Amino acid sequence: MKPIPSKVPKHIGLILDGNRRFAKKLMLKPWKGHEWGKKKLEQVLEWCKELKIKELTVYAFSIENINRPKQEFDHLMKIFKDAYNEVCKDKEKEDVKINFIGHINLFPKDVQKAMTDLMERTKHNKKYIVNFAMAYGGRDEIVDATIKIAKLVKEGKLDPNKITKETVKNNLYMKDEPEMIIRTGGEKRSSNFLCYQSAYSEWFYLEKMWPEFEKEDFINCIEEYSKRKRRFGK
Repeated sequence: MKPIPSKVPKHIGLILDGNRRFAKKLMLKPWKGHEWGKKKLEQVLEWCKELKIKELTVYAFSIENINRPKQEFDHLMKIFKDAYNEVCKDKEKEDVKINFIGHINLFPKDVQKAMTDLMERTKHNKKYIVNFAMAYGGRDEIVDATIKIAKLVKEGKLDPNKITKETVKNNLYMKDEPEMIIRTGGEKRSSNFLCYQSAYSEWFYLEKMWPEFEKEDFINCIEEYSKRKRRFGK
């Protein structure tokens, strides 16, 4: 293994792209790619622990993905429920706080319950944080934050002249901002992921499909990040 880079981010975002294309390349059903993708994510969580990366935000299921073919959607829900059961039994994950951000009300009732149970079960864990963006869209998040702020103004709890960037941030699904974001699959776009929080994130685009992503690729991205100077527009 390559040496750990000198500058390791505290918070990384991941866009897990390429599961279906990877399965198609092997002439298999799309959900086989999602199964491999789940196993790869488990590996990445271990790499984050090794590197002492405190927070990971994973774009696992966009709001547009709700319209996937029923057979594929049902398999995805089964993969999630199996993962939920594994986490509940895994003592090694007792140091991980798990959050779900997005319109989780769009999922089947049993999946919603699994999500809320997992958040409740892990809410006091502090060492590591994993945020799963599920039925998520960055623009939807900003709209929802705007609605919350508008209600506060309407109720007389907030002076509209005192709305700041901090006000917006505090009403998003997630306040924390990833220092870097990795997208696999060869596409070079943000795809509506963390529109507000990623304003100054360092982006890395990889040609490899998500199931092909390896520890060396992860280290290489962090190594490149450590060489960059973040100017925040200055």
